[in-house]
Amino acid sequence: MIEDARVAGFDIQKRTVTDWIARGLLDRPLRRGAGRGSRPGLHSENQRKLFLLLLTKREEMPKLSALALIPLTLWLWWGDEWVPRRQALKALMTWFGDGARSKEVCQEAAQGLLRQLDHPMASDTARARLVRTFAEISYRGGMSDAARVELEAAVRAVFEPPSVFKSTGMVRAVGPHTLPLTIEAVLARASALAAAVQTLRGKHVAEELLGRAKALYQQSKREYAELRPALASQTSGQLSGLFSERTVEAEVNSVGNDLALSIGLLLTSPRAQAEFAGFL
Repeated sequence: MIEDARVAGFDIQKRTVTDWIARGLLDRPLRRGAGRGSRPGLHSENQRKLFLLLLTKREEMPKLSALALIPLTLWLWWGDEWVPRRQALKALMTWFGDGARSKEVCQEAAQGLLRQLDHPMASDTARARLVRTFAEISYRGGMSDAARVELEAAVRAVFEPPSVFKSTGMVRAVGPHTLPLTIEAVLARASALAAAVQTLRGKHVAEELLGRAKALYQQSKREYAELRPALASQTSGQLSGLFSERTVEAEVNSVGNDLALSIGLLLTSPRAQAEFAGFL
């Protein structure tokens, strides 16, 4: 591995390889022989290609949490021949990181939610409250009855501002009729994310759960790819860009959040639990 890197022009130390194996950026080498005197382990050709890719991307993605998205993406898209599940689990935990990083994950999700929900008549105070409430509830993990009431109020103030909706009694749903965005849909998503954050922070994600999350992620991507052109044509206004085609870079950058949401849905949605119970 180190020789490959040096031939490619990278000055790399053995401790970097060791650290990356521990963090899931690389898999452990395959042992050759057994017992005393066995020969040094070897990495597969795909892992050696992954190593060079990581070295190439390291300058633009210096944080390990960002680099971890690369093996995670290879596992989701190309399978265990490139990245085994045991490595993918380590990479997921590296992406999620420590307490400070998990707060960033929740904050990013809250900002993304605001962009989807925002009504032009909502106040800046309501917007700030939504971001703060969603991020805090997601970070704490779990969705108690009190937290659900608190979040629903924050969502409603942005999604259905009282200056517009209070006197009419109308209920707002935006986006295409086949996949409307409603307050209930937002609350279900928040519950899933909160459950995922709690599980990831407690390091309770088993390989079996991760395998089912991969199956859910892949099915969701296939279904969305089929529906996206029609959804985009049916959507206008503030959500016009919601169903635009993503670049490869954007897809890779969203892998962590998408997989976390899949884990959360498997923890909170009876439908997802039933549908993917047999996937390992």
